[in-house]
Amino acid sequence: MPAHAIAAVVYKPTDNIEALLAQAARELAARGVKLGGVLQHDIAGVIDDPCAMELENLETGESIPLSQELGRGSVACRVDPDALARGSVAVRGAIERGVDLVIINKFGAQEVSGAGLRDEMAETVLAGVPLLTAVGERFLDDWKAFTGGEGVLLLPRLEPILAWWDQRKAP
Repeated sequence: MPAHAIAAVVYKPTDNIEALLAQAARELAARGVKLGGVLQHDIAGVIDDPCAMELENLETGESIPLSQELGRGSVACRVDPDALARGSVAVRGAIERGVDLVIINKFGAQEVSGAGLRDEMAETVLAGVPLLTAVGERFLDDWKAFTGGEGVLLLPRLEPILAWWDQRKAP
């Protein structure tokens, strides 16, 4: 698979990467790109839970709660393993149904440790489907090791993401 079939938006903690990827997904879908994958969103308005998150299945629009309740007084962010499994099923199903592009919210701490949606990222690329994700600056070396240095790194703005996609379609 050509290196340009893998793109990672490199971001800083101050970048609103979730909103950027959601904006890119909306723009690409409006152009007729058949999307698969999952995006992470904070759940606004959840009182006393700064870690309340959900995954959005880009193919169906389904929301998958990503945070699990660990009980009163818990201060840790709590990724629900069942939600990750459902996200995995969403990505794998999208690949099987022949989407044009898979977007997976990020290559983060879970993926660095060998968990999260790391395997689904690899399966996407091995299936010949372009992959778009985001990588925090602190995980950039891990990303490069994971991809063998393949792919392109993009600035955290909409224009470079859309230009990357347009270049893939150019003759």
